[in-house]
Amino acid sequence: MKILTVLNLSSTSEDSSIINAIEYMLFHKDTTTEWLYPGRIYKRKGKTGPILIDFSWIPENWWKLVTGKKKRDSFPQKINRKHFEACLCNQIMLELQAGDLCINNSIDFSDYRKELISEEESLRTLDEYGKLIGISSDKKQFIIDIQNNLEKSANFTDETFQENPDFKIQNEEPKLKKYIPIEKDKAKLKELESMLDKKMQKHSMSLLNILISGNNLLNLTKFFGPNSGHAAKIKDEEMRYILTIFAYGTGLGPTQTAKAVPEVNRRKISFLNLRHTSVDKIDNCIRSVINIYNKFDLPKLWRNGSRAAADGTHWDMYDNNLLSEYHIRYGQFGGIGYYHVSDTYIALFSHFISCGMREGIFILDGLSKNKSDIQPDTIHGDSHAQMLTGFGLSYLLGIKLMPRIKNWKDLNFYKPSSKQIFKHIDSLFTKEKIDLDLIGKYLYDMIRVAQSIKAGKINPSTILKRLNTSSRKNKLYYAFRELGRVIRTTYLLNYLSDQDLRRIVQSSTNKCESFNKFVKWIYFGEDMITKNDREEQLRVIKYNHLIAVVLTFYNVYAITKSVKELTSEGIKVNTTLISKINPYRTGHVNRFGVYEIQDRKLDDIDFELKV
Repeated sequence: MKILTVLNLSSTSEDSSIINAIEYMLFHKDTTTEWLYPGRIYKRKGKTGPILIDFSWIPENWWKLVTGKKKRDSFPQKINRKHFEACLCNQIMLELQAGDLCINNSIDFSDYRKELISEEESLRTLDEYGKLIGISSDKKQFIIDIQNNLEKSANFTDETFQENPDFKIQNEEPKLKKYIPIEKDKAKLKELESMLDKKMQKHSMSLLNILISGNNLLNLTKFFGPNSGHAAKIKDEEMRYILTIFAYGTGLGPTQTAKAVPEVNRRKISFLNLRHTSVDKIDNCIRSVINIYNKFDLPKLWRNGSRAAADGTHWDMYDNNLLSEYHIRYGQFGGIGYYHVSDTYIALFSHFISCGMREGIFILDGLSKNKSDIQPDTIHGDSHAQMLTGFGLSYLLGIKLMPRIKNWKDLNFYKPSSKQIFKHIDSLFTKEKIDLDLIGKYLYDMIRVAQSIKAGKINPSTILKRLNTSSRKNKLYYAFRELGRVIRTTYLLNYLSDQDLRRIVQSSTNKCESFNKFVKWIYFGEDMITKNDREEQLRVIKYNHLIAVVLTFYNVYAITKSVKELTSEGIKVNTTLISKINPYRTGHVNRFGVYEIQDRKLDDIDFELKV
């Protein structure tokens, strides 16, 4: 209970029952008796204690432990002190997660409402925002629109059900055939890849030299400089910046890099990392590479940049670490590197989160923080991206959330109207109804949240963290959940009825998974992130991301040159085949550099020499 005396907790609503319970418990923190009597007036050290009246916040499964009675009572005569403390602390944790409680002057648990734009500003710009996003700013029309979209998708899925070879319902159990891509011209593709690999060997370089060449062309180092803002003269400044990126982005570290490059020592590298770089500076550098990459013609054969996919990959860390948590799927401790990869194969955004965090909370951050020339409006992901509140929020942001959901048949499908009956797919829907009235009631509050995100006042993850937990007080959570039910059902129906959509979703998520392997290949110096500082951990992810986009840029350059050489030799190169070429190629890259052979003769060995 000591920590509660330090934390400046306050309620974000008019319900102050938890705050009153905290005050009551703090007054009795030195009490040793087993039972307390809420209606009794206690006096200690000349002070009169508060009376506890409201017990509505105590969950059902805690009631017997706290009061000793099975039957719930509005006002129990006595409460078990220890069990009451445990129940209260558990409830504080849940309400902090839901945003019902806040810690004043906190970063992670501040009152998010204060970060939103004002109600007056929201209402003033409501019509303009609706036109920008493509939604109606009138409550009734908004409800009609989302209902019509759902009804249209449901009718289409029902009408095309018998013609759909992949989606069937047998014994009221829906089944969807696994999408297997048709590999056309497989032999020709292998032949083209073989010819490209031979040509790209002419462009073979070490990873360090690719960074140096990339800097000559892209001017990467212009984004780095003293964090203090004061200019300082540094000998071989550009080369030292490149070595810093290489040392931390590959996991080789400053010590081992200095041994391989005698011109610098480890202190010079670590000094620049601490004093001349930052996460924001590396992000600016990454954005510059992305913008120049976007000028290539080759990426346009892959896609147009309107889509991106988000996925995380496990990074091993020391167990004794504030961020490190045990990951059930990977079976070990560590953190998650979370990446947003464009359908043109370039990685737009990177983040580092704990294993305990739901990855879908951060799926919209990549698009809101992406300031590059490539601006996707559709985001794909794996099953982790499947959050009802995420679907609702993304819709109000004008973002199409289209994840690949493994357990789709375990999710509830909702009808546009409870009276509507479908000929073929009626068994697919749940009997639960969508509360459209709740959506209409809190629509402007939800749009205000979306407007605040668009204005850069607050991150989507900050809101989704609060909307990730069910709460009796958080009406906004339930409103987003109901909207999410409409949007997710509409998407799932389209997903089941449209094979092309499933192909695009699969292709986009595969690109992101390929990138995960690519960044791990680059990080060859260590098998884990050895930093324990949160800022340094994120900086390692950013350095690694920077090297990955530079190498992707170089590969596209090398592929383009190789295709041109093949064409000049009279070999016709099919653009359809080129569009199937993956730029995450590594066969022409020497990660470890060139070793210098020094034929040094040792002195004659004297075995009689005593130690």
